[in-house]
Amino acid sequence: MKPNVIELIGLTKRYGSFTAVDHLDLTIRKGEVFGLLGPNGAGKSTTILMILGLTEPTEGRVEVCGVNSTTHPIDVKRKVGYLPEDVGFYDDLSGLENLMYIAQLNSIPPQTATEKAIRLLERVGLQNEADKKTGKYSRGMRQRLGLAEVLVKSPEIIILDEPTSGIDPAGVKEFMELIRQLSREEGITVLFSSHHLHQVQQICDRVGLFVKGNLIAEGEIHQLSQKLFSGDYLTVKVKTEAEQPSLQEDFQKLQGVHAVSLKEGMYWIECTEDVTATIAETAVKSGAGLKYLQKTEYGLDDIYNRYFS
Repeated sequence: MKPNVIELIGLTKRYGSFTAVDHLDLTIRKGEVFGLLGPNGAGKSTTILMILGLTEPTEGRVEVCGVNSTTHPIDVKRKVGYLPEDVGFYDDLSGLENLMYIAQLNSIPPQTATEKAIRLLERVGLQNEADKKTGKYSRGMRQRLGLAEVLVKSPEIIILDEPTSGIDPAGVKEFMELIRQLSREEGITVLFSSHHLHQVQQICDRVGLFVKGNLIAEGEIHQLSQKLFSGDYLTVKVKTEAEQPSLQEDFQKLQGVHAVSLKEGMYWIECTEDVTATIAETAVKSGAGLKYLQKTEYGLDDIYNRYFS
């Protein structure tokens, strides 16, 4: 098993009588993309600030790559790249000049800084916009430049806080693909904080559902689905190429099938276990043929709504 690179132990943050984060326990493994999911105001950003050592916890502790964020925040910042929701640049400088400046702030020599900046602009797809003033960049271009800025210091971990807010759908798709590549090809650990369920489901290996400062569920999406919907019947929809009067009865006889009904020209088969393969085989052997088959799949939307109900 890969080592843990972020460990939160009993992490708590209070502002007076208000508890923003409440005894949070969480581990994130090296190289994975972890989605911190929850509505605005759930405590996600406060958690990120404590991970970065930008605010101190009221109780508990944070360790990043074995380093305590509260007592050694500078050491943590050397290992972590952070992309906030709204990235700031010097608008009168070009994308290349902004990157070179950030590189030199990170003690990278000028010649190396230039080479690295050019390489990173190409990596994020901004090579043709390198000499353009960032004040004229679109929202999506600024976020991609922000990602290049994060990568300047070759971090072990990237933290993204609502990074796709305000980006058009095409830009979001490109940005998400880039994040996935960084994780898979370069082994970078990514903490992705968002309230956009579809985006989280697209790229995250594991997710944590966060509400009112509490982590109410955590794990792989299919694990959460099995846990939440284990008492529900699995529904398989089947459409055949030809009518076969006895087929409904044949489906009903299968072990693991609870009920069969015919709706909208399709068989709706409720199962107590996954017998999809047997259902398909039965349809083909009956001579009716198989035109369409769909098994119920519970996604993050279903999981999220079930927890909050």
